[in-house]
Amino acid sequence: MRHNDRLLRILGVGFGIAVTVGGTIGTGILRKPGPVAAALGDPWLIMAVWLAVSLYAFAGTLCTIELGTSLPRAGAWYVYARRAFGNYTGFVVGINSWLGTCSALGFGAYTFSEYAGLLFPPVAGHETFAAIVILAILTGFHWLGLRLASDFQNMMSVVKGLGLAAFVIVCFIYGSPVTSSEVLETTAAIWKGGAWIAPLLFSLQAVFYTFDGWHTAAYFAEEDKNPSKNLPKSMIGGVLLIIIIYLAVNAALLYVLPMQELAGSKLAAADAIALIFGDQSGQLVTAFLMLSILGIVNAQMLFNPRVIYSMSRDGLFLPWGDRVNRRGTPLLAMPLTVLVAIVLMLTGKETNEKLSDVATFFFVMGYTSGFASLLALRKKEPGLERPWKVPLYPFLPVAMLVLSSGFLILAVIQDPPGSIYAMIFLLFSYPLYKLVVKINKPQV
Repeated sequence: MRHNDRLLRILGVGFGIAVTVGGTIGTGILRKPGPVAAALGDPWLIMAVWLAVSLYAFAGTLCTIELGTSLPRAGAWYVYARRAFGNYTGFVVGINSWLGTCSALGFGAYTFSEYAGLLFPPVAGHETFAAIVILAILTGFHWLGLRLASDFQNMMSVVKGLGLAAFVIVCFIYGSPVTSSEVLETTAAIWKGGAWIAPLLFSLQAVFYTFDGWHTAAYFAEEDKNPSKNLPKSMIGGVLLIIIIYLAVNAALLYVLPMQELAGSKLAAADAIALIFGDQSGQLVTAFLMLSILGIVNAQMLFNPRVIYSMSRDGLFLPWGDRVNRRGTPLLAMPLTVLVAIVLMLTGKETNEKLSDVATFFFVMGYTSGFASLLALRKKEPGLERPWKVPLYPFLPVAMLVLSSGFLILAVIQDPPGSIYAMIFLLFSYPLYKLVVKINKPQV
């Protein structure tokens, strides 16, 4: 590696927690409770699904800490898969991870501009242009260096956490509780008919999407001043904060919104505040939502370029993709990530929303590869230094691997059209891999 192209070791626990919270909490917690309520129709079932995915994220965090502290390099799932299974598997996992987040990045910027149009009418009708401008501004901001971008991430995460905490407090203090009769009358009829697999799987997909990001701190292990000590604190602290916030927000929504109203809500938090303080107050939630989206877009622009930076360094992406400026920003990887996000966004809103759904499949594929990598590396490299070892080995990683694989199988069965995207990529991945290796032959 060229000396002047090294990432900077300047990050610590505070940033790790902030980027985990900021890279996870976005539009999902404000938009997904409505569709989940429509699918399940019962508050206990709703809370059970959120709790189940919370436990999944926490267990996944424990597994990922072992990988991140053993292999403290930029790139997370890509790094682990390549070390455990070789270059081709690493290439597939890395590209999946990168493209999935590029799609989420474009979708997030477009969603930000949609809400900006609600508060600032001149933006309405020009959402795509506004989204491109936002990404361009953030690109210039990130070009100024990792320290400034990480400080901004810390600030956004604090604002986001305090805002959601305030929302929960307001709901329980000023809101009127839903009566038990209102709950019982709206129990989903589909569960009475026994057709429970589809609504349950839909709900799990929605909540999985909301939780994606619990592993974000692992992408920055190479830039952490002491990853062996800091990464466990960052990841566990971050995921516990997310779990507490998500469960509290859902409890607050179920406390104030009748099930029928919650099930029909596109932005449940805004509807809850409007119910308590009147229609005009919903603009406060819209403004908060914009800040929340900005925080997650900033986090994605921070961690996603690290994937192709690491791949380029290993000769599995574009030459010069491992260049870094003196302030710690990947020179090619960062603007290329933004460019691909813009291209995906320009395919159209409906296509981009579908890509966002498919991104969930890719995200869980990344988790699955991580758990498989942990098990494989324990056998392949028993002497690898492991500052942290996952508890309950091998039960915990095996259980996580089975659960993740089962989710992927059910997703393919339940949504064949959506799975076609993943299948098409896998079909073309090997010739693409061979082409990339040929281009980078002197490096590999």
